[in-house]
Parts: sequence; structure tokens; C-alpha cells
Amino acid sequence: MLDHIGFGVSDLPRSRGFYQAALAPLGIDLLYELTPEQSGGEAHLGFGSAGRPYFWIGSGNALAPSLHVCFTASDRAMVDAFYRAALAAGGRDNGAPGIRAHYHPNYYGAFVLDPDGHNVEAVCHLPE
Repeated sequence: MLDHIGFGVSDLPRSRGFYQAALAPLGIDLLYELTPEQSGGEAHLGFGSAGRPYFWIGSGNALAPSLHVCFTASDRAMVDAFYRAALAAGGRDNGAPGIRAHYHPNYYGAFVLDPDGHNVEAVCHLPE
């Protein structure tokens, strides 16, 4: 089980706006902002829920090649809301909300590309 994940982005303010908007429908908020002085290097933003950050982005060099990160949604409506919010925040479509039966019969996911081209997904594993 992972405790947290983090990676660099090319434009921290732009990515901050994207992730704040895209993750809000999933109940994930910006919880921490660390300055370069606090972190000993680059600025970092920690997103999470229930007071615990588990998704971090940082200034500096963007990660290349791109990666895939997936967030759990408690229902299909949250997946839909994530997708709409991510597109409205400048994300690019990489797979509209829908069943991905090749994973399993109840796999309902949506995929967007963030400002650096990372594949960001929200998924619900529950039946309707």
C-alpha cells in the first residue's frame, strides 16, 4: 500500500489550478503548501483528504515520460464530475467516463491528460 506519491510539474501554478479543480469532486483538497525553504529545494503542494496529504506535485523539472495516476471515486457520479471538472480546468480528454469491462464488469473510469500530459484517472469499482 502506498502512503503518498509525488512528482515534478513544469508550471506549478497552472498544475495547482488544474488539480484543485479536477480533484475537488472526489473530495480531495489542497492541504499543504511547502516553500523551497521549507522543503530544502523546490516548492511542493500536497493534496489529500481527512487532513492527510497523499498526492504531491512540485516545482522544478516535469517528470518525463508521463505517468498514470488513478484516484478512487465512491460512485460513478463522482467519476463523471471529476471528468467534467478536469476538462473545464484545461485537461484534455483521454477516455470519457464509462465501463471498462476488459478490467472487470464494474470498472467505471474516466481519463484526462493534465497540463504536463500525465494520464489522470478517476475510477469507481462498484456496480451502479
